[in-house]
Amino acid sequence: MTEPGRELLIQVPGSKSIANRALICAALANSNSTITNCAPGDDTQAMLEALKTLGVVTDQDGTTVRINSQINLEDAQPLELQTRLAGTTSRFLTALGALRIGQTTIDGYAPLRKRPMTGLHDALLSLGASVQSLEIAGHLPVSVKRGSSWQARIAIDSTTSSQFTSALMMIAPYLPSGLEIELRGEVISRGYLDMTVAVMRAFGAQTEIAENVIWVSPGVYRGSDFAVEPDASSASYPSAIAAIAGSRVTIAGLNRNSLQRDVEFFDVLSHMGCEVRQQPDGISISREIARPLRGVTVDMSQISDCVPTLAVVALFADSPTTISGVGFIRAKESDRIGDLALELRKLGAQIDEHADGFTVTPVALHGASLATHDDHRLAMAFAIAKLRIGGIEVRNPEVVSKSWPNFFNDFEFFFKK
Repeated sequence: MTEPGRELLIQVPGSKSIANRALICAALANSNSTITNCAPGDDTQAMLEALKTLGVVTDQDGTTVRINSQINLEDAQPLELQTRLAGTTSRFLTALGALRIGQTTIDGYAPLRKRPMTGLHDALLSLGASVQSLEIAGHLPVSVKRGSSWQARIAIDSTTSSQFTSALMMIAPYLPSGLEIELRGEVISRGYLDMTVAVMRAFGAQTEIAENVIWVSPGVYRGSDFAVEPDASSASYPSAIAAIAGSRVTIAGLNRNSLQRDVEFFDVLSHMGCEVRQQPDGISISREIARPLRGVTVDMSQISDCVPTLAVVALFADSPTTISGVGFIRAKESDRIGDLALELRKLGAQIDEHADGFTVTPVALHGASLATHDDHRLAMAFAIAKLRIGGIEVRNPEVVSKSWPNFFNDFEFFFKK
C-alpha cells in the first residue's frame, strides 16, 4: 500500500515498438545510424541478435545502439533467426528476410509458434517472395527468400494485426516499384501504422497514408540519429498506480504529441476521475484519494496493449467498466480476454466476457495466486492490484523481461509486502 500524496518521477523504458522499427530501417540504410533510448527488453534484444546474424555490425552502450554496417541482401548464405517470444520481431524479420537472396528461417519459442502469421505469409507470397511454412501453415517456423519478381500493389486484411502491414511497409522502399497497400476491413491499431510512417520518414523514406491506402516510393533508407520515445504502453502501469492508490506520478519525457496512440490511455483515466497534465518534464497523473474512480465504457481497439491495465484499475471503480473493440487480443502473447478474465476471477472479480471485450463490475476482492500465461502485460497489470489487495502472488514474474526487465525493482516500494 502506498502513502497517499506520494509523488514520483518515473523513467519508463524506451518504446520497443518504435525501437524495432528504427532497427529495421537502420539495418537497411545506406549509412550508419545511432539509436538512443533503445528499449532494453527481450524483444529488442532478439531483434539485435537476429540483425547480427544477418551481418549487421552493432555497438551497444546501455540504451544507445550504433548500427555500423548494413545487411547484404545479395548474400546467398542460409541463415536461421531465433525470435524467442517476440511477435513483432518475428513478423518484421520475416518480411526483411524476403528481401534476401539467401534463405532465412525464422523461429521462436513454443508460445510464439502458436501465434497467427497467415496474413503476413500470404501477403509476401502474393508480392512474389518465396515463403515455406516448415511445420504448420501460417505459423513459425517459416523460411523465406526473395522471389524472381515483385508486385507493386497488394490488398491486405487489416482486421487482424497491424504488424503485418507495418512489416510490408518497411521493406517496400527496396521493392523495384515501391508498393501500394490497400487496407481491407476495419483497421485495428491504426496508430501503429502512423508510427511506422513516422519512423520510415525519419530514415528518409517517402511514404503516405490516407484512409485505406498506403503508398511507399522505391528508394533507400538513410542513416539517422534517432531517439526512441519513452514507451507509452509501459507508462500505463505507473499511471495505474496513481489512479488506484491516490498518488501523483510523472512519466519522464513522455509527451501528448507522442507517435504512440497509447498516450490516449491517459484520457481514459481522466474520464475515470484522475487529473492529467502535460508538464515540462513529462505527463503527470494524479488522483485525490477522496475522489472516487468512475467506471467507463470505452472502445480500446486503438490502445489494446493497455487493456490488462485498465481491467485492473476497473476493479477499484465505483461502477462497471466495459471495454470493447478488442476481440483480436485473444491472439496476443496470451488470450488477453480469456486468460485475463480467468485470473482476475481468482480474486473474486466479476468479469463478463463479450465477443469483442468484457465488462468489469466492482465487487469485494481477495488475494490469490495468479498465472501470467507467458504474458508480460498480464504480469505487470496483476502486480498493480497488489496495491489494494493483500495476498496476491504473481507467478513467473520474470516474463516482464520482454519489455521492462527491471519492473519489479523499479517499483519495489509499492510492491513490497
